[in-house]
Amino acid sequence: MKVRKAIIPAAGLGTRSLPATKALPKEMLPIVDKPTIQFIVEEAKASGIEDILIVTGKNKRAIENHFDSNPELEQDLEKTGKSGLLKLTQEITDLGVNLYYTRQPYPAGLGDAVYRARSFVAGEPFVIMLGDDLMKDKLPLTKQLINDYDKTHASTIAVMKVPHKEVSKYGVIAPDGNIAPDLYNVKNFVEKPAVDKAPSDLAIIGRYLLTPEIFDILEHQKLGRGGEIQLTAAIDTMNKIQRVFAHVFKGERFDVGNKEGYLETSIQYGLIHPETRDALRKYIKELGKKL
Repeated sequence: MKVRKAIIPAAGLGTRSLPATKALPKEMLPIVDKPTIQFIVEEAKASGIEDILIVTGKNKRAIENHFDSNPELEQDLEKTGKSGLLKLTQEITDLGVNLYYTRQPYPAGLGDAVYRARSFVAGEPFVIMLGDDLMKDKLPLTKQLINDYDKTHASTIAVMKVPHKEVSKYGVIAPDGNIAPDLYNVKNFVEKPAVDKAPSDLAIIGRYLLTPEIFDILEHQKLGRGGEIQLTAAIDTMNKIQRVFAHVFKGERFDVGNKEGYLETSIQYGLIHPETRDALRKYIKELGKKL
């Protein structure tokens, strides 16, 4: 069955980016001139995804507004001859994918947010794309997972090697041999292990391709850390019933979920943006001399 649906959980409170996210959704924080969630939607489209469900929460209406049309703005841009900006604005509304929205009324964890997409998924394999992680590679990471699924017809989780001292920040896999150069069998999944107990340095990053059987597991999943439904725990349970593979991502990953990562990502993208790259490169060189 073709993978054509994606879920983007966007109900988090964004506490790591306060005070900027007190009223503004963290998913709308711009990287140069584009909100982070637009990068995620564009990756989905480039991977062949047709339908996207964005799971939102309180004070997230700006996400819907961003992807909606703005006739007043478009009329003003047309009237003032700003055809380039007009085209850019209209392209956001006409991305070529179907966007849907649902609300997560309480912050009950990633597993709960995903479970709320059960009716939307309707028995099909699907992708989960977290907005904190921006991926850069010749082939979109989501497409890489879909290509794996086309061969194995099994759930596949994206992982990436991280410094050992940072494993406690992530879900981590215990690999059990590989079936292809970048595709591993998984013995078990561990959510945020202590550094001295981590089974590997292969951390789960923000892309998952799952079969719909995950919903039956989430429905009966016991509450985990923080009184939340942990998606990693549900995936570990599913791995005992059917195969769940881990795909090792070799491209670049940008973590925009914290202030340092957000600043680094903005600089990296600013250095390739046609409107900012030259001036920013010059500024960084001059700043480097002062530092």
